[in-house]
Amino acid sequence: MGDIELIDSHCHLIFENFEKDLEDVVLRLRSKGVKKLVHACCELNEIPKLKKISHQFNEIYYSVGLHPLEAKKWKLSSKSLLRRSAQEDRRVVAIGELGLDFFKNENRTQQIDALIPQMELAYELELPVIIHCRDAANEMIAICNDLFRKGKCPRGVLHCWTGTPNEMKQFLDLGFYISFSGILTFPKAYDIHKCAKLVPNDKYLIETDAPFLAPVPYRGKRNEPAFVEKVAIFMADLRSEELITIAKESSKNAEDLFKFDLLI
Repeated sequence: MGDIELIDSHCHLIFENFEKDLEDVVLRLRSKGVKKLVHACCELNEIPKLKKISHQFNEIYYSVGLHPLEAKKWKLSSKSLLRRSAQEDRRVVAIGELGLDFFKNENRTQQIDALIPQMELAYELELPVIIHCRDAANEMIAICNDLFRKGKCPRGVLHCWTGTPNEMKQFLDLGFYISFSGILTFPKAYDIHKCAKLVPNDKYLIETDAPFLAPVPYRGKRNEPAFVEKVAIFMADLRSEELITIAKESSKNAEDLFKFDLLI
């Protein structure tokens, strides 16, 4: 890999299928030049495990938050638990994975009730948000616009981007970053290809969303952070850039958003 350095801006490594070979997974990501990764949190009971592995491996930073598909687990005490978790560990670089998902779930009110307090907390703690948004772009944009008008919209990233160029522009106008996953390498992901060509060079990240959505040529297999290299290679091809340019830009953008080095 030479001097190519990459950051996987979104993955999940505490799921069962990594338990037996996590050390090998870390060795492989190191061999591909992955210097840092952000382990996204889906529910509050994951936080102790995330804390443990982030202190076990230098590359691993993490977020704390509640995924929209887990919105029914939001309680009055959840916000203070997240605040405490974020403040007591300097490896926490974001709030999330939060957002809206109307593809699999129709509990809109419940999802919004879990989303707003997390957005407010991120703004209060000056941490970015990691946004999961599926079949809910209009609603998410409206909520962010409302917070923006109040001067209380946190910084953040739309992870695993699957939207249209028009939706992307609206999120970019609010100051958000856009993160591209292995879906970018899928042949029929036409809108995502367009977005990857159009996104400003200081506003995109790359990710795996491991263990999901493995990029070509690993499609159908368990995804892992080492495969972020394939996303970077595909992005370079789409944008007619050198791989090293994509690596440098996406890494700088991740550093600017998550501010890893300010935390250690």
